[in-house]
Amino acid sequence: MASENNTGRLTGQAYEEAANYIRQQTSLQPEVGLILGSGLGVLADYITDAATIAYEDIPHFPVSTVEGHAGELLIGLLNGRPVVLMKGRFHMYEGYAPELTSFPVRVMKELGVTKLVVTNAAGGINTGYEPGDLMLISDHINLTGRNPLIGPNENRFGVRFPDMSEAYSRRLRALAQETAQAAGFTLREGVYVGVLGPSYETPAEIRMMRILGADAVGMSTIAEVVAARHCRIEVLGISCISNMASGILDQPLSHEEVIETTERVKNRFLQLVSDVVTKL
Repeated sequence: MASENNTGRLTGQAYEEAANYIRQQTSLQPEVGLILGSGLGVLADYITDAATIAYEDIPHFPVSTVEGHAGELLIGLLNGRPVVLMKGRFHMYEGYAPELTSFPVRVMKELGVTKLVVTNAAGGINTGYEPGDLMLISDHINLTGRNPLIGPNENRFGVRFPDMSEAYSRRLRALAQETAQAAGFTLREGVYVGVLGPSYETPAEIRMMRILGADAVGMSTIAEVVAARHCRIEVLGISCISNMASGILDQPLSHEEVIETTERVKNRFLQLVSDVVTKL
């Protein structure tokens, strides 16, 4: 296939083909990209004048297989701002290579996106956190052992060795804090550690992560953010602390708990993201 090189990796043509197909479905040109984590896809209900595209219809797009991830791309207006929204994301634990989990980010770049809001459900490592807290991601630790930029560099998107000293925009974090304060609620701010999954972490692994300086842990986000920064997209990351990580409360973990918690905090989440997007 012309869109693959001799290493089997997708090349620029694949991103163009996906973006061209999406452009045929709408006349809107999105400025902001939104990637929603487990149980957080409810934000899609607030998109107006939306074109809804199933992932399976978009050339080269993977398909989401996880409960709480609908598998649809929406392009429409959020508080009057043109956005492209992923209702459900892809994970490496589903068997996808990191360049595929981050594939939509480069497609967003092709569509004209300059800012990305990425959200996830995460386990709380910081013992000062509680389920239901929202945490701005100030930095991340990549423990997946994977990187979406391995292989030939796509020079059209960015340099071979991209800087990650400000993976999550200080400017956008300050804007989000101001927005939350105006709405009367508190945002945590901390370091997210990304792991491969799909098994939850052991108590010993959580103790290690705390020593490393992590405040929350999850199984997504890292590849998407690396790809976004490579192509010079400004990133705001928000974690919903859906449960306390393994060993902290001496109780088993479940995906059902994740979905229940995100349902409980959805109104604060919706208000924060929609208000922030208006100001970007």
